[in-house]
Amino acid sequence: MPPPSDLERALRGVSLRVTRPRVAVLSAVHSHPHADTETIIGIVREGLGGVSHQAVYDVLRALTTAGLVRRIEPQGSVARYEARVGDNHHHVVCRSCGAIADVDCAVGEAPCLTASDDHGFLVEEAEVVYWGLCPVCTTTAG
Repeated sequence: MPPPSDLERALRGVSLRVTRPRVAVLSAVHSHPHADTETIIGIVREGLGGVSHQAVYDVLRALTTAGLVRRIEPQGSVARYEARVGDNHHHVVCRSCGAIADVDCAVGEAPCLTASDDHGFLVEEAEVVYWGLCPVCTTTAG
């Protein structure tokens, strides 16, 4: 996890004011990749005390809009947040427990997948979600 000074520099770099809630939320996302909002709220409250749900939602929205955080929402799951931005990586999701892990781009450079028919769109990003069972669920299912 980056030190607070790096998080503050990142916030300033995207013209966001440095506040304790913003630093705390960004830190939580860095230290807990793919965490949902409730988990992030719990982590932030451990460090700062009484921070409202709405404040954390607002910070997550601002961080996502600024490109410091990426929001992912696998089918059937609540929104999750990660600090790995700026590349075109994908995810693998366990159908049983919901665990999520990063998967580097399948081949080539971003957007890493060439659409068979882009219908005239300028493709900027490809999102692939691999579904299956994680090692823990594979062991308990077998």
